[in-house]
Amino acid sequence: MTSPLWISEAEVVAMMDVGEAIVALEKGLRTEARGEAKNMVKTHVSWGDSSTLHAIGAVFAKEQFAGTKTWAHTKGGATPLLILFDSESGALKAIIEAFALGQMRTASASGVATDLLAPKDADDFAIIGTGKQAITQVAAIIAVRPVKRLRVFGPNEERRERFVARVKEEFEIEVLAAHSVAEALEGASIITVATRATAPIIGAGMIARGAHINAIGAIVPSRAEIARDILERCDRIVVDSVSQAQELSRELIDFFGAADQEGWQQVTSLANLVAAGETRVAKDDLTLFKSLGMGISDLALGIELYRKARAMGLGRGFAQPQRATPKLRATQTLSR
Repeated sequence: MTSPLWISEAEVVAMMDVGEAIVALEKGLRTEARGEAKNMVKTHVSWGDSSTLHAIGAVFAKEQFAGTKTWAHTKGGATPLLILFDSESGALKAIIEAFALGQMRTASASGVATDLLAPKDADDFAIIGTGKQAITQVAAIIAVRPVKRLRVFGPNEERRERFVARVKEEFEIEVLAAHSVAEALEGASIITVATRATAPIIGAGMIARGAHINAIGAIVPSRAEIARDILERCDRIVVDSVSQAQELSRELIDFFGAADQEGWQQVTSLANLVAAGETRVAKDDLTLFKSLGMGISDLALGIELYRKARAMGLGRGFAQPQRATPKLRATQTLSR
């Protein structure tokens, strides 16, 4: 039996860039649309001051992969791990350190959605939020559209200025620090919102006709980024997983109601959009991609990374876990 691999963060970023992540994700979404990949609905539990424990997963049975990603998000940070199994034998295939993988997964979903839904000539981009997901979100949009100008807003001025400097260093585009959400959004043709807001921070009155929006920050019901009037203007609403959106997206739940309500028929999965090759049409006003994260996306990238690691001789091999029999005799007497 082949030894499993431990693949480090450094090896992940050496093997894959954001453009390659977009290609890998699109391949995975087509697999999902053919019914050859199944998603495990995301689950989470919260405690303390906004800390959350998450688990998501998926199965690509035809390719003999099953896997789950789990992490605890705390104020002190997070250490996400993607665990890959053989879907037929149950054997462990790999453990992948998944912080960068998660950034690329989320960014590539925005990239795929933007490529299909944003105007082809969209070149004025705004991002709200300057946290850990922001730089890869910028990279994904630049990979699929001819961005000339980026406007950035985040509430922390020092962090905002550092982010602007970093984008200027990485990409040859005009980058401006905005002083408000409204200033950042004015006239933008592509908008990404990547915050931990607990109440809507962008409304329809801030957004120009024909814009595309990626809303990626509100991934649990306690959070919200987009106002109801944005949804009222949307001609297309796309999510990575409809079933997850029905459980986790407060914005969409408040707008459409319970999962059995007819309004949800307006919501399309990203996999179905990719498979159909549907794109923006001239009459469309706003389009929205609501990202919550799903196991199929993580596995799409993880499978590609695993195959690359095997081909390139990367990753640290270790022994398959071996079963052991529990001790049956108690070492101390228990009494109540």
